[in-house]
Amino acid sequence: MALDPEFIIADEPVSALDVSIQAQILNLLQELRRDLKLSFLFISHGLNVIKHISHRVAVMYVGKIVELATVDELFRNPRHPYTEALLSAIPKPDPDLRMQRIILPGEVASPASPPSGCYFHPRCRYALPLCKQEAPAWEEHSPDHFVACHRAHELELVGIPVAG
Repeated sequence: MALDPEFIIADEPVSALDVSIQAQILNLLQELRRDLKLSFLFISHGLNVIKHISHRVAVMYVGKIVELATVDELFRNPRHPYTEALLSAIPKPDPDLRMQRIILPGEVASPASPPSGCYFHPRCRYALPLCKQEAPAWEEHSPDHFVACHRAHELELVGIPVAG
């Protein structure tokens, strides 16, 4: 902070910490962002952390962004099957909000030797032959919600509510 940065890249900054310490660090980061007018690129596998600290979220699969939206939009209305699977894995304390966990078959593709077409097609329960042959275009599905999926406009994927 001594160098007065405007932008900070934080790669898994709280992943190895106890939950109570995580909360303290996340609150501190939010105070710094507000008080010093900082911007963060916050990299995390913890979607609950992402939901707490982020305004916009990019979901990546094998090094490619597959979906980009505001936190509320992405959590409530996922348009990529990988995002839907990630959201299904978030632990929910309210039994009324629990959803069926989506278990993805197979292994994550190697970035050095990715599959043809959509990188996610070998694990996608919605894949069509087109998905194996052609990489999906990056498109704006709705205002400020972008996705790379051949079926984004036809699938009704399950999201989760985001508390205000």
